[in-house]
Amino acid sequence: MGQRQTLKDGFIPKMALLTAVVAAIALYALVSGPYPTPPGAVARAFLHYFGLSAGEAPGRLDTVLFSVRVPRLLAALMTGAALSAAGTVYQGLFRNPLVSPDILGVAAGSGLGAALGIFMSLPVVAIEGLAFAGGLATVALVYMVATLVRGHERVLVLVLAGVVIGALAGACLSLIKILADPYDQLPAITFWLLGSFASIRPADIWSAAPAVAVGLVPLVLLRWRMNVMTLGDEEAAALGVDPRRLRLVFVCAATLMTAAVVSIAGVIGWVGLVIPHIARLAVGPNFNRLLPAAMLSGAGFMLIVDMLARGLATTEIPLGVITAFLGAPIFIWLLASRARAWG
Repeated sequence: MGQRQTLKDGFIPKMALLTAVVAAIALYALVSGPYPTPPGAVARAFLHYFGLSAGEAPGRLDTVLFSVRVPRLLAALMTGAALSAAGTVYQGLFRNPLVSPDILGVAAGSGLGAALGIFMSLPVVAIEGLAFAGGLATVALVYMVATLVRGHERVLVLVLAGVVIGALAGACLSLIKILADPYDQLPAITFWLLGSFASIRPADIWSAAPAVAVGLVPLVLLRWRMNVMTLGDEEAAALGVDPRRLRLVFVCAATLMTAAVVSIAGVIGWVGLVIPHIARLAVGPNFNRLLPAAMLSGAGFMLIVDMLARGLATTEIPLGVITAFLGAPIFIWLLASRARAWG
């Protein structure tokens, strides 16, 4: 009955179409760029890379593909999927369509950690580690502050604590930018805060992917409980769910995913805010369907953004600039369409 209903309402065809679109975008991202490559040459390079074809190594093409394009492609897919999944979780958890993955200060904390690493002239690995630790530490501090405030609505206190701690992290970040070398450190900090895949290495993918996978596991295993959490704490408790414990699990999972991708790609806004709305229009609010649809949509969107970032100008444009230019009008359209529906 469930499978027939899924086919009847078109969920499986929609997901199949979305998967095909994302795959087509990924293929185009591999063959396009400053060094255009025929699809046949890309296929031969992959066969040779995995030892399925004899002959000479493709040389320059091998370097372009496996040192630049494939890491960027995987980073874009992972970042878009992770930010969209986190945004979907937060919007459902806090029952607020304006919530994004940085609502609890994870982006501000990651930015502060990365800026501190750049200010101290640390290696790239240490900068990424500080960014990851800063994001997790900020959310942990938010939860600590929220637990000290009693007698108020739990979700509201958590959001307000996130705003306060995020503002404090932003102030510390501003201080570091003032003290930083304006000719070397400050441009690096500014560029990192706007997001980029320009310096992505294969090692970055291997370091971030496990954290994203670990964060995704509870979202998949407990996906039906998210539908219960959207009803409110009292209703969730009446249905046998512990809302406080479950909220902590979901927040930790979404924060882990966000901090992991932000640590390697920088702060990228609008993805976790806009993409869940688009996916919700396509498949509905059921979290079982919304989560995979949002992740696929976010992955495809991030691929398009990355191609625009490296193809619109001779100098690579930061990802955050592109997502703002694309995300703002999309979100305004979503607001207008919802307003017409409500009116």
